[in-house]
Amino acid sequence: MSIRNLDAVFKPTSVALIGASNRPDSIGQVLARNLTAGSFRGPVLPVNPKHRSVAGILCHKSVKDLPITPDLAVICTPPHTVPGIIDELGGRGTKGAVVISAGFAELGHEGAELQDRLLHAAQPHLLRVVGPNCLGIMVPGHGLNASFAHLTPPVGDIGFLSQSGTVLTSVIDWAYARGIGFSHLASLGSMADIDFGDMLDYLARDAKTRAIMLYIEAVTEPRKFMSAARAAARTKPVIVIKSGRTASGAKAASSHTGALAGSDDVYDVAFRRAGMLRVADMDELFDAVETLGMRVKVEGERLAVLTNGGGLGVMAADTVSDLDGILASLSDESMEALNASLPRTWSHGNPIDIIGDAPGSRYTAAMDAILKDRGVDAVVVINCPTAIADSGDAARAVVDAKDKTSKPILTSWIGHQAVEPARNLFAEHKIPTYDTPEKAVRAFMHLVTYKRNQTTLMEVPDSQPEEVSADLPRAKSIIDTALEAGQRWLTEYQAKQVLEAYGVPIVETVVAPDVASAVEEATRMGRPVAIKILSNDITHKSDVGGVALHLKTPADVERAATAMLERVSQTMPDAKIDGFTVQEMAQMRGAHELIIGMVEDANFGPVILFGQGGTAVEVYDDKALALPPLNMNLARATIAQTRVNRQLRGYRDRPAADIDGIALTMIKVAQIVTDHPAIDELDINPLFANEEGVLALDARIGIKQPSVDIGSKRLAIRPYPKKLEAMIEDEEGDRYFLRPIKPEDEPLMHEMVAEMDPEDLRLRFFSPVKRLTHDTVARLSQIDYDREMAFVAQPVDGDGTPLKDIAGIVRIAADPDNIRAEYAVIVSSHLKGHGLGRRLMTEIIAYARTRKIGEIYGEVLRENKPMLALCEQLGFSRHASEDEPDLVEVRLGLAD
Repeated sequence: MSIRNLDAVFKPTSVALIGASNRPDSIGQVLARNLTAGSFRGPVLPVNPKHRSVAGILCHKSVKDLPITPDLAVICTPPHTVPGIIDELGGRGTKGAVVISAGFAELGHEGAELQDRLLHAAQPHLLRVVGPNCLGIMVPGHGLNASFAHLTPPVGDIGFLSQSGTVLTSVIDWAYARGIGFSHLASLGSMADIDFGDMLDYLARDAKTRAIMLYIEAVTEPRKFMSAARAAARTKPVIVIKSGRTASGAKAASSHTGALAGSDDVYDVAFRRAGMLRVADMDELFDAVETLGMRVKVEGERLAVLTNGGGLGVMAADTVSDLDGILASLSDESMEALNASLPRTWSHGNPIDIIGDAPGSRYTAAMDAILKDRGVDAVVVINCPTAIADSGDAARAVVDAKDKTSKPILTSWIGHQAVEPARNLFAEHKIPTYDTPEKAVRAFMHLVTYKRNQTTLMEVPDSQPEEVSADLPRAKSIIDTALEAGQRWLTEYQAKQVLEAYGVPIVETVVAPDVASAVEEATRMGRPVAIKILSNDITHKSDVGGVALHLKTPADVERAATAMLERVSQTMPDAKIDGFTVQEMAQMRGAHELIIGMVEDANFGPVILFGQGGTAVEVYDDKALALPPLNMNLARATIAQTRVNRQLRGYRDRPAADIDGIALTMIKVAQIVTDHPAIDELDINPLFANEEGVLALDARIGIKQPSVDIGSKRLAIRPYPKKLEAMIEDEEGDRYFLRPIKPEDEPLMHEMVAEMDPEDLRLRFFSPVKRLTHDTVARLSQIDYDREMAFVAQPVDGDGTPLKDIAGIVRIAADPDNIRAEYAVIVSSHLKGHGLGRRLMTEIIAYARTRKIGEIYGEVLRENKPMLALCEQLGFSRHASEDEPDLVEVRLGLAD
């Protein structure tokens, strides 16, 4: 379930309080006080057989005695009573409940069983549950305070969701003193039903919520969470704080990747991939509330720092550098204006130190010059109180400057009592202010980072240098054979064969069952070789002396292999030795040693790792993670997060490595683990890389029998659904390659629109359109395949090879509950009348049926007779639009 019936929870017309009480300071008494003390306009119905009235309101003995069916019930009775109460409420038609009571899954097995009974009681009635074990919910704009919080915050436009009730009350207390309001506050507790994914979907669609903040301890249903987070972050800022940053790793460290990929690192990459902004602690969270509450919006990254204290300015500039920000360079015009209005002793640069005796007029003159500078995108203004200058006058100068500019202004007035009036003035005029300059800069960088994340989300990925062509049957046969043999790990030889099946370059490797065979194979290769011990019982060969390099002669091989057997037998006497692998010594001049790997995270499934490799890989700890599926942009961005990236870019006489080759190898690894759910760990270490390409020297692949054939379902983000590709024909007999849309299609979509008849575009978009913006096309092409689907039809040549052209596009976007989906279709103007539009519609309708969508609908201009006729032929019904007389809504029911 998703947002179904959430209006009953957050916009109820009536509320029942089960467990209401008059006992002072009890939860039932506080809940009753909060529900009745606000501006909630509907009836509040206390329920408790022990009281005649609660909070001056008639109290009812039981749910069955309620005079009306409440939309929402708030329950604070003993845990064992809750499932029965939920069943009673659901039977009466109640659609929402907030379960305050604790004593469920957090207590272990017995509590988990009770929580299951609660859910089983709610589900037949489609009754949605917040909690259990939660503080409650608040919707200030609706006058609803169904919580036992100590304060009711003012109305605002920030939605705040938290698994922790104490974090929620701390934020409320802090924000209340600063006049910062909220649209919704929800303590989600154990998230038995309503979770972060549901709430993100709900708040993303709420017009009164401008920004969303999350306090997360753990994520349930990661694919739903990622889909909801990506959708929400495209429309409004989403800021998250995640506790447990020092949690243990994703799984036992059987591989280098497993040792390096900690679970918190995976959360970090998931938040970034979704386009959210992560903050580190409560201090940053409070600062983010301040920034969001003041509606600060950044358009650029170049920051100017204005201060009356040089040291404070330097500290602010250092923070800009530490956070990878950009300190603005002042223009010649700005320098002239500042020289004319400031003392000769001003800093003559950015930070702009206007000296400790600066009155308000000096702040005014400096800000006037700075804010006119086109090279300045935002200003942090700092003031340190002195005995010879009024901090209040300086604050008023900032307020006056804000009214004349759209550029963000953030402030830091240092001190306490002396600067309190200035801070109050800033709060009154919606200017964010912070205790220290570092916090002010950090708040600005929060906004910059968020904007960077959004820009990254909207980037068009390059077409891959080559398609990932794979010999899937060959790889599957190797893995299946190993599973049947009971192997936990593929041998090095098997692992390399899997990589080779996906086009990853490998060094020639052969298996030798004994010393004599190793000598024979080395002789055949006729060049220096490396030999490695072959055993499924040995995880890291070099740790037990199981690797010998640069062996030039057969005699060298014989001595090394014999000594290796002796060392390993002493170090690991119980290990079963299957022989050796013999491989030629790789010759790659100036190669970098890298690692590319995969580990399965308990929450988010497969995670790809890239970093500096070699035997000391854990010592370097230079890595970056990414969630599959990947494209070239995402792979390059992951590489860029590492320290080794600087070396890969080239330096002195060492040329740049083949970054695209490295990125493509990451994509291939992501495809391997997507295609083969039996793989749960993978290491390529080292992967050699230089300007000529890449070469895998060593590889490890861990396997286990999947409990079910889950395939790509284990990925937190649904990959490109290749199985939906097909060949179709229009009524003229012309053939097209039909496939799901890709982010790389943006240029082709622009070309298609550019060639369209203007009238056809007007009928499709309801207004004259000459071209579509990058943001619009990016949103249309970068879809979440778990929620939307768009098919493109490409003409094909005589051999059936798709041409670099798009003839038509059809799409549906379903609501989070999969009940209704809106369709849209467009066909190239020169193909009108060929029946391609009809064929595309039948394809998307068939797909919607497989998704069990209940209804497809769309809006069509009344004058668009061809589309209305097509819809009629396909069985759509027509319905007049209440708000738009020029539009007709067409609907097609798909329920069996």
